[in-house]
Amino acid sequence: MTLYSDGICPADHCVRLVLAEKGIHFDYQIIEPQNRLKILPHANPYNDMLTFVDHEVILYETQIIIEYLDERFPHPPLMQANPVSRANNRLCRYRIQRDLYSHVDVLQRGSNKRKAATARRKMRENLTALAPIFAQKTYFMSDEYSLMDCYIGPLLWRLPIFKVELPRQAKPLLTYANRLFNREAFQSSLTKIEREMRT
Repeated sequence: MTLYSDGICPADHCVRLVLAEKGIHFDYQIIEPQNRLKILPHANPYNDMLTFVDHEVILYETQIIIEYLDERFPHPPLMQANPVSRANNRLCRYRIQRDLYSHVDVLQRGSNKRKAATARRKMRENLTALAPIFAQKTYFMSDEYSLMDCYIGPLLWRLPIFKVELPRQAKPLLTYANRLFNREAFQSSLTKIEREMRT
């Protein structure tokens, strides 16, 4: 199994986190943007960097990759067994994508200060609005660790580098984030660059 990525995006980190939670060994290939067409000429029709290859299987969207991994390697499970819970898990991850991940590109580039300030404000507002739910459960709307935690954790790790400062009322979210960061799998999923984001 091989994961191709630029080595810095939170979506890539999410996939590595799921692999770490499952204890799966894989080959990690960091691709320079100018070399993506040379290395992955036919694998990803959208020319995105994040691509996962498992023998003849080629996947290139974060949600598809992590669900594939959870089904291919069912222990420990990161999705609930019943259809309603699974649907709610997918819906929450969709909202995380729309409300939070949608701002990542602007914040990572940082070239347009006005757009970056707007993205930073929206991310702060959305995270603050989410904060109260983390006072109720150990993990994201659940007592069990799941793909939702794998998806939001890498984003929360990057808040300092995105310069997103949360207000005091977001304390339950910050407590939850530290709980995620202290997991052995989370620590083992970090690259050197990611570790330096919070030093």
